[in-house]
Amino acid sequence: MGPLSVRLLIQRGRPKSDRLGKIRSLDLSGLKLLSEHLDPKLLSRLKQLQELDLSNNQLETLPANLGLSHLRILRCANNQLGDVTALCQFPQLEELSLEGNPFLTVSDNLKVSFLLPKLRKVNGKDASSTCSQVENLNRELTSRVTAHWEKFMAALSPEEETEKAQADFVRSAVRDVRYGPESLSDFTQWRVRMISEELVASGGTQVHEADIPERPPKTRATREPRARPVALKRPSDIPLSLSPSKREHTSPLAQAEGSPVGSDGSQLEPLHFLQCHSKNNSPRDLETQLWACAFEPAWDEGHTGATSQTVATCGGEAVCVIDCQTGIVLHKYKSPGEEFFSVAWTALTVVTQAGHKKRWSVLAAAGLRGLVRLLHVRAGFCCGVIRAHKKAIATLCFSPTHETHLFTASYDKRIVLWDIGVPNHDYEFQASQLLTLDTTSIALRLCPVASCPDAYLLAGCEGGCCCWDVRLDQPQKRRVCEAEFIFPEGSEASGRRVDGLAFVNEDVVASKGSGLGTICLWSWSQTWLGRGSQSTVAVVVLARLQWSPTELAYFSLSTCPDEGLVLCGDEEGHVWIYDVRHILTQRPPLPVAPQAPTQILKWPQPQALGQTVTRTMVNMVVANRTFTYLTALTDSNIVAIWRRARP
Repeated sequence: MGPLSVRLLIQRGRPKSDRLGKIRSLDLSGLKLLSEHLDPKLLSRLKQLQELDLSNNQLETLPANLGLSHLRILRCANNQLGDVTALCQFPQLEELSLEGNPFLTVSDNLKVSFLLPKLRKVNGKDASSTCSQVENLNRELTSRVTAHWEKFMAALSPEEETEKAQADFVRSAVRDVRYGPESLSDFTQWRVRMISEELVASGGTQVHEADIPERPPKTRATREPRARPVALKRPSDIPLSLSPSKREHTSPLAQAEGSPVGSDGSQLEPLHFLQCHSKNNSPRDLETQLWACAFEPAWDEGHTGATSQTVATCGGEAVCVIDCQTGIVLHKYKSPGEEFFSVAWTALTVVTQAGHKKRWSVLAAAGLRGLVRLLHVRAGFCCGVIRAHKKAIATLCFSPTHETHLFTASYDKRIVLWDIGVPNHDYEFQASQLLTLDTTSIALRLCPVASCPDAYLLAGCEGGCCCWDVRLDQPQKRRVCEAEFIFPEGSEASGRRVDGLAFVNEDVVASKGSGLGTICLWSWSQTWLGRGSQSTVAVVVLARLQWSPTELAYFSLSTCPDEGLVLCGDEEGHVWIYDVRHILTQRPPLPVAPQAPTQILKWPQPQALGQTVTRTMVNMVVANRTFTYLTALTDSNIVAIWRRARP
């Protein structure tokens, strides 16, 4: 489609008229329009235009001077918009549609609410709750920037140049003033800059809470679930949405035994206890099982594997994305009839139709139905479904070296390696199957070998620990187990279930079986070196860690390699934490007796949670890479978050 013309506007305008100035409604949807096709000189002649449909085009931005001051309804669904600040030119806008713009985020939702004081509906839903959130954020940010101004001015020497000092203040405010979850940082920094510039312009006297846009009384009184400006692209699934805070309980009663975690003497303190997976949001639901959680990698921190404070959890029919700092559930994805067992993150580089590169965080979720759902979390929709297995998927993980390679393990006793590809211009995935790995029992945990992830895959299975050759330059596309690892007496016995598996560093593996009260640390390189041509290999044990003597299974362990930590929950609601750095660096002979945990976190008393919980089992516990936050899942539908408090 080329530039717009008067003839086209008249053809698509309503009511029918030969004069642009009389058109009140205009449909420009589905014309493959680019941003440069929106000619302000032409569109500004639509003096009476109140409704404009720009859906299903290829717009990346909206021109800033369209001159449509009377516009009340704007539809921009299914474009490639990456910024919403140009919407401020429509002060009378009451209804807005932005679903299907994959580069818009939660922060853009808040910007929309701030910029458009008369907005009533976003994507057909009431906008009042988002307005309330913006008001609270704006009030707190104004207070913090004002306090920063007072502190900054008090430290200013008389001889410093005023203009330079003012510019320095704006920069320092944007850098230092922080509030709210990390996922809203784009909005908060945007507002901090605006507030700072207003303070500078007024000499520090003209910024108060009146800067919050006025809303109609009805908007302030209404309290409905928050709506995001980006909604579902696929009608078969319920979209992710920016939910109200699901922080149910914050308790000081979680106790710790043992030494401080970390060489700096830091301790773990409880932050939040949430019930965000409850059926119908009922606080009485203590039955929904929570199965897995994973921290989102912070891809922009400069090194692969860095993690943020955002964690994904799954259980029941829902996947939740939680900000650990605030306890706010940022997104919630539901699929009725599903039971999610596993989640895994990756980041993809996609190219827009205009040739611009964008970085996407994608969350894969799978479970009972054998389907893998690929969730574009920040934009808010399910952008792909892989029909991976005919039976339930027990676990999945992405390759650490190939961002599009995904392993899925199913109850059909197969592990499949997929290339999910990158989404096309319609944001759809076309996955392809690369390998099929046959197992003799169900795989419970998948773990690419840390020193050679493109060559070998480890799996903890119902029948033991196995390894497969996953090199793609080999001709066979269906493969059997390359080697089975045998554990000596006193650890996992041959053929015994291995339900915990993770690398502590490039060489040392932590694994756990059921019923023996120990976690085994063993060397991958030494074990593999002694393999020869054998199909069964005795592992080279480095140390054992004392754990619960329970006969119960499926308590998944995890590791924090940068900190040299191993973590595992138990049947009593405890979190066992082991600092194994001394073991990793110690030369043989190593201690024969199992090593005691460095610290045990005790679950708070039931009354502290406001629930009648008689016993809580911690199914899974994970920490982010810097061990700033720790998240634990329980069998009583509670997500617990701890924070590392440094002295």
